[in-house]
Amino acid sequence: MLLDGKAVSLHIKENIKEKVLQLNNIYNSVPKLVVVQVGNNPASNVYIKNKLKAASFVGIDAELIHFEENVTNDELIDTIHKLNNDINVDGIIVQLPLPKHLNENDIINEIDNSKDVDGFGLVNKGKLFCGLDSLKSATPFGIMELLHHYNINVSGKHAVVVGRSNIVGKPMAIMLLNENATVTVCHSRTTNLKEVCLQADILVCAVGKSKFITEDMVKPGAIVVDVGMNKNEEGKLCGDVDFTNVEKVASYITPVPGGVGPLTIAMLLQNTLNAYIARRGIKC
Repeated sequence: MLLDGKAVSLHIKENIKEKVLQLNNIYNSVPKLVVVQVGNNPASNVYIKNKLKAASFVGIDAELIHFEENVTNDELIDTIHKLNNDINVDGIIVQLPLPKHLNENDIINEIDNSKDVDGFGLVNKGKLFCGLDSLKSATPFGIMELLHHYNINVSGKHAVVVGRSNIVGKPMAIMLLNENATVTVCHSRTTNLKEVCLQADILVCAVGKSKFITEDMVKPGAIVVDVGMNKNEEGKLCGDVDFTNVEKVASYITPVPGGVGPLTIAMLLQNTLNAYIARRGIKC
C-alpha cells in the first residue's frame, strides 16, 4: 500500500490554512517566514520556489532574502541578528547547502531557537533529544506525521534508519525512539547491512543513492520510507529504494516523487505556525 505523502501534505496544509485564517481574524496578523539564500544553486532555487508557493497557499507571509555567493559569514550573521530582533518575523531558515567559505553550523546556530523552523539549531536538537517540546527537523517530523495519518503505531517495532545525517537520520532515530520504537541506525561503515535491514519492521532510508535498498534487503510486510531524491539514468527523479521490486514485499511504501518530499514543506509551514503561536503565547 502506498503511503501518499502528497495527499497527507495537502491535508496538513489545509488545516494550517484554516488555522492561519482564524488567527488573522482574531489578531489581525499572520505568521511570517523568511528564507535566506546564498548564491543560485539550481536545486535550492526549486526548493525555495516550492516553499514560497506553499506558504502563499496557506496564508503565511513569506519573504526571500538573497545574497550573492561572495557574501561573508559576518554579513550573513548580521542579517540573521536583524531577523531575530524583528518582532514580525516568526520563522527563519537558511537554505542549504551554503558555499564552502561559509560556516554552516555557526550561521544556523545564530538563528533564535524560537524562530529556528528548520529545527537545525543545537537548542532544538537538544530539546528533541530530551523528549521536550521543540521545533523539529521538518523531514523526519513529516515522516512521523505520515505514519500517524495511516495509523501505524511504531511502539515496540524495530525501526532501522539507514543514514546518519544531522538533518534526517539522527533526528529520525530520536523521534522514533521517543515513540517507543527500538531503533538501529546504519551508515556507510555498518557491516552486514542487508542482515540488519531484514530485521526492520520499519525501514527508513536516507543515503542519497539510487536503488540502494533492494528487494532482498526488506522483510516481507515491512513499512518502507524512502527519503532519497536522486536522478536515474534517464534523468527522472527516483529514491534510495528500488520501488518496483520492493513494493512487492513491503506492506506500506512511500513513492518518489510524492512521498516524503511534499511533507517536508508542509511541516516547515507547521513549524512556522507553531512558532507564531508559541512566541505570542496564544492558547490553542
